[in-house]
Amino acid sequence: MRLYQQWLHATRGLQFDSYDALWRWSVTDLDAFWQSVWDYFDLQSPTPHTGVLAKNTMPGAEWFPGAQVNYVRQVMRHVDAAHAAGLPAIISRNEKGNHRELAWPELRRQVASLALHLKAQGVQPGDRVAAYLPNVPEAMIAFLATASIGAVWSICAPDMGTHAVLDRFRQIEPKVLISVDGVSYGGRDHDRTGVLAELRAGLPSLQHVLLLGNLDASISIAGCASWTSATARNDAETAAFEPMWLAFDHPLWIVYSSGTTGLPKPIVHGHGGSMLVALQLKVLHNDIGCSYEANSFGERYHWYSSTGWVMWNAQMSGLLSGTTCVIFDGNPGGSKEHPDWGVLWRFAAETGVTFFGAGAAFFANCMKAGITLADYGDLTRIRALGTTGSPLSPEVQQWGTAQFEALGTTDIWWNNISGGTDFCGAFIGGNREMPQVPGEMQCRMLGAAVEAWNAEGQPVTDEVGELVCAQPLPSMPLYLWGDKDGSRYLSSYFDMYPPGHGRQPGGGDGPASMGAVWRHGDWLKIGANGGCTIYGRSDATINRHGLRMGTSEIYSAVEALPEVLDSLVVDLEYLGRESYMPLFVVLRPGQALDEALRARINAAVRTALSPRFVPDDIFAVAEVPRTLSGKKQELPIKKLLLGQPIEKVVNKDAMANPGCLDWYVAFAAERAQTLPAA
Repeated sequence: MRLYQQWLHATRGLQFDSYDALWRWSVTDLDAFWQSVWDYFDLQSPTPHTGVLAKNTMPGAEWFPGAQVNYVRQVMRHVDAAHAAGLPAIISRNEKGNHRELAWPELRRQVASLALHLKAQGVQPGDRVAAYLPNVPEAMIAFLATASIGAVWSICAPDMGTHAVLDRFRQIEPKVLISVDGVSYGGRDHDRTGVLAELRAGLPSLQHVLLLGNLDASISIAGCASWTSATARNDAETAAFEPMWLAFDHPLWIVYSSGTTGLPKPIVHGHGGSMLVALQLKVLHNDIGCSYEANSFGERYHWYSSTGWVMWNAQMSGLLSGTTCVIFDGNPGGSKEHPDWGVLWRFAAETGVTFFGAGAAFFANCMKAGITLADYGDLTRIRALGTTGSPLSPEVQQWGTAQFEALGTTDIWWNNISGGTDFCGAFIGGNREMPQVPGEMQCRMLGAAVEAWNAEGQPVTDEVGELVCAQPLPSMPLYLWGDKDGSRYLSSYFDMYPPGHGRQPGGGDGPASMGAVWRHGDWLKIGANGGCTIYGRSDATINRHGLRMGTSEIYSAVEALPEVLDSLVVDLEYLGRESYMPLFVVLRPGQALDEALRARINAAVRTALSPRFVPDDIFAVAEVPRTLSGKKQELPIKKLLLGQPIEKVVNKDAMANPGCLDWYVAFAAERAQTLPAA
């Protein structure tokens, strides 16, 4: 961040006396700020852009018209310098201890080989390539090959069940599927060839399937091409291959974020916006350098993630700046039989990680397990700890700081960020040179016109409000796949503050924007010092350790059981409390909620979705509260269980079955006796 500000002063004559002044400039002069990001990172285009933010509206902002880019070109421009410095592109390990290092030239060769293979199968720009892969180098290679030829990438993690994967991939009709045969997790091998067969049967759009032998390198399945053969080319055509130039807003990938109703939202991001925002986040705010530059500390960047979380995209974006990415595939907590929260710390010590990131829940689990970091090797190269996914409590941050102080690291920096899959970036994050307050994020991101709004749509300070973004960001979605009239996009992010609610960001008195305002669905408090605290979701979407899932997907899994007639689920993560997710079920007459049925319900969620979304408790109820139009009243029940009075959270006249509320009111009163203070 300091280097960027020095560059601004030298090249633009701009000098700011505080981060707040810099931030306010970045959100009030969007053209100048984002042009400076383009220039600072020396982004390339064979054609000039005719503007920066040519159309300032949400949704529908138009960025850098005329420019041509490719995410993969930005990655590959580092190959020669990084290799000459003797630094690898990717370091990987799985929980079985299989360790690999991928050199930059070998990364380039495999990407080119696979790209040519995909082209030979008829893959054209705009075609979708879907992947069912774990966090291994091959997933990165497959993404880069796909993006290099203008195809659109989409990935699901192999811990997701068939139903959840098909709900996503069916919407985008992929031409190619790249799948793994199985994964190792928690000390066990998990075969996925059965899921692969179901995916092939359930995706009629498929014309080609590639199989990666992760458990069995020699595996062969009829109708599937071999990953090994697809990445084996090493000829003149491979050496000469170059990623194609694409329009700034050409689709890059499709990621998924679930709401409370309907199928998961297939969110389309573009090459240029994703690249710009990733560089701004990774380099300026996360202080992650280029591995081969003198001021980068020989950067080795690790952020533990599954491929189903947007932090996988964030981890991979380290390659954009020539950073060595250090990835782990497996359970960070060991196995059920042998719990071990030192797995990632040993990995970091042995691979020389300099930036160590994970979900906030990981650090909390380490503290609860009572581990001592000094037991896991030399961790003194780590200078920064990144967290996201859910609020990090002050106690956990203080525990981690004390652990590193015991190692002799007295200036460990916690870079707590909050953003989302929806725009593949961060709204709130860190600045290495600002004060740290445990449990608080340091600042709003440059270029992100983030505010906390009260119920009247007015910005507030030192109060909890709705997190909104009053100006566009380059990485906001281009559109939702299949959303032809844009209605689903509008209802997902702009229903609370539609056109006409905009205002001049940064506290200025200029004319209000007439565009809509992005409502993110998080509770936010911005302090007078600019520090920010996230208090969990403000809507009914489930957020479990950073992974969001629509409640409708849980209902689909649970209500498929013959014993269950209806269900309601809420996530009580709010105001610093840990996530607690109860499931309420209406049972068929004659059925009892015994341990056997509880186990079947949990297994249904685990199989169809993921173990992450198994409820904390299950309760049998007579009815699920519904509106007159039949909608489940998730948000009112969530607010009730968080302590708000029933008369303030629900209008009984608008309910189909108001009599059922008495049970929930009694349950909330009993629950309140055990709730920790906010």
